[in-house]
Amino acid sequence: MSVAERVHLLLSAGRGPRECGWAVAQLLRRLEADAGRHGLTTHRVETIAGDRPGTFRSALVRVHGAEATTFAGSWTGTLCWQAPSPYRSSTGRKNWYVIAQPCEVDAPHTTFAESDVDIVRCRTGGPGGQHRNKASTAVRATHRPSGAVVVVDTERQFSQNRRLALERLRARLQERDHSAGRAAVTDRWRVHDDLVRGDPTRIERPSKS
Repeated sequence: MSVAERVHLLLSAGRGPRECGWAVAQLLRRLEADAGRHGLTTHRVETIAGDRPGTFRSALVRVHGAEATTFAGSWTGTLCWQAPSPYRSSTGRKNWYVIAQPCEVDAPHTTFAESDVDIVRCRTGGPGGQHRNKASTAVRATHRPSGAVVVVDTERQFSQNRRLALERLRARLQERDHSAGRAAVTDRWRVHDDLVRGDPTRIERPSKS
């Protein structure tokens, strides 16, 4: 039995004219119909409207089902919608280019559990008064799954340093997840500038009536 897969594809008109936004909408519907014929489901995660009604500057679509990755690959790259402009009868151009690229959408989430943290008593150097470092009250905490490490020696009691170490470790992992999530969004926006016109990987045309 084939394992169900989930892939996100971003379709973008890049910096093309308004017809490219129209092409995104046409290609998106064609992709959704093609996915249905392959027994896959699709969901429009996010769309950014174009200049004209019913058009999109970009569309993020989730494809789910068996062989979703292979299917997405057949729709990846420069796509061409080949049809006369619906807005400018004077132009003879019929090729409108769109880029489609897989992208990461799910924000990373590091599960934090104290059982995944190694706590080690340690001494730290430096001035700190007569009570500093008379005992091993400092804490070195290591989150094994991620490799993140914090050292806390601000308190005189081991239990207080341990509590602070866990709090700081949790905060560091959350910030790492947030940074990774922001980087994923930035990467998605870069796709808008990656469109290369010409030599399309796929050409689609309106269905003949």
